[in-house]
Amino acid sequence: MIPPLITSIVLAEVSMIMAFVIPLIIGIVLALSAVLFIRKDSHGIRPREGILLVFLTWIFSSLIGSIPYYLSPSGINLIDAIFESSCSFSTTGATTFSDVESMPRSLILWRSIGHWAGGMGIILLTVALMPLLGVGGLQLIKAEVPDPEKEKITPRITTAAKILWGVYCVFTIVLILLYRIGGMGWFDAVCDGFTIISTSGVCTKNTGLGYYNSAFIDWVTVIFMLLGALNFNLYYRIFQRKIRDVLNNTECRVYFFIFIIAALVISFTLIPQYGSFGKALRYGSFQTASILSTAGNARADYTTWPSLAQAVLFLLMFIGGCSGSTAGGIKVIRWSVLFKQTINEFRRILYPQGVFSIQLNKKVGRKDVVYGVAGFIFLYLIIVAITTLATAASGFDLFSSFSTALCVTGNIGTGFGIISPHNNYSIFQPHLKILYSLVMIAGRLELWTVIVLFTPGYWKSL
Repeated sequence: MIPPLITSIVLAEVSMIMAFVIPLIIGIVLALSAVLFIRKDSHGIRPREGILLVFLTWIFSSLIGSIPYYLSPSGINLIDAIFESSCSFSTTGATTFSDVESMPRSLILWRSIGHWAGGMGIILLTVALMPLLGVGGLQLIKAEVPDPEKEKITPRITTAAKILWGVYCVFTIVLILLYRIGGMGWFDAVCDGFTIISTSGVCTKNTGLGYYNSAFIDWVTVIFMLLGALNFNLYYRIFQRKIRDVLNNTECRVYFFIFIIAALVISFTLIPQYGSFGKALRYGSFQTASILSTAGNARADYTTWPSLAQAVLFLLMFIGGCSGSTAGGIKVIRWSVLFKQTINEFRRILYPQGVFSIQLNKKVGRKDVVYGVAGFIFLYLIIVAITTLATAASGFDLFSSFSTALCVTGNIGTGFGIISPHNNYSIFQPHLKILYSLVMIAGRLELWTVIVLFTPGYWKSL
């Protein structure tokens, strides 16, 4: 909270100074307490403890992070403050702000920092610092990134965390500089750079990136939304000059295949509306990358687009980005596994005595991966269904309720119906905002980490 605190002092936003000082002191007290008590504990973190620690880290971060919103002079109530903070750390492009440009600039910077920190994961940063506490961090990584195919970048998980953060920081700096070259002011470039690379999508302007009406900014944003939603392990492979590993990566190939096909289909349907293929491709690619990467950034009111374009965007809401990325959603790798298993089932019907297995990255995949993927997708749809019912029970139409449920579970933010590009989440009742906050955090932690805490077996085994 030091950067926004300094910003509030420099810009003479006097009312915001204590809004950052108070949670800063709370954070320091909690951190020092952790160092004093945990340093004495010599045993490592067991997986079950790691799951609880990850969940509590996100909850406490969201609660402490809500204090600047609540103490700001903007009149934000406690529920909205918690909702905004949860959106930040879960990198969900949702907000209750109707007039962002009237908010204190230090508060906008704090919101962007929250999105940026949540993008790579607070836990990864914690893992990099875990040696100070004398405990290992592998259990935290497992709880933070429960991907179907986990792999360690380096033998030391702390080194891996530092490498991932290094890549993340380099991308952030490059994006900020490109935004500045494109005509943004330094403050807007920094804030928007933080949120775009974290695939969250909130901006410093009421009209989003459309405020600049710049093709350069639009295409830069498309590129970095796609990069942010790509598996960060692949960047380390490139650094090692293991290009073949990247080219053979199943998820990477499927991810770009989906983007190219969806962007082209949408762009061709937009030609009559925008008059040329170049302009249609610009808007179509932007919105495709935004929804697929779960950034949820809206460059245009896509609810006025042809039905086919809207249908493609709606289907992309079910997919999400890649595993090991800042994106949310079900993830491309899971759909790839499910598709390959479906093909195998067809083959099994034709050849009952045959033995079939799925291949990932041109290697035979484990059979338990299929079970894990099927279980995750079922759980994901259950959470979407429950959230849909809760929203509909509060008086909203079915389509808007379903769209909202998809957006908060997949950390997208902007969707269809009542949460279309020109609307926000201020219309929802307080109890729904609390529900959405929990669902967004659960979605950010890929569900298992949170849902398992509500099972009796977990607590009996501690």
